[in-house]
Amino acid sequence: MQTDIDPRSLIGRKAYDRDGNKIGTVDEVYLDDATGVPEWAAVRTGLFSRDAFVPLEPSELVGDALHVPYERALIKDAPDFGVGRHLSPEQELQLYRHYNLTLPAVPQDAPDRDFGRLAGQEEA
Repeated sequence: MQTDIDPRSLIGRKAYDRDGNKIGTVDEVYLDDATGVPEWAAVRTGLFSRDAFVPLEPSELVGDALHVPYERALIKDAPDFGVGRHLSPEQELQLYRHYNLTLPAVPQDAPDRDFGRLAGQEEA
């Protein structure tokens, strides 16, 4: 996904799976703490009004919609950690495993790298 977009502008956009099926609406966007790059979106699904976390890379913004290149079933089975909270490194790892994604390299000068800051939150 292009990284120059304001992550807050994704909130409220419709999200679709790889087959074009609507999966829900983007509820929150989570940034990588080290880089500030948007990394995850919490998508509010219609099923029990839960949030499914989806990776923003390799998702694409097409028009006004977020297109996630995974099957609807996989997305709906993603861990739900609730929204409005920081993702812990353990939760981040669960998401990487769920989507079978390669973990990003951790710079040696950042051994305590953390993920999952909400868009719009300031670093402490």
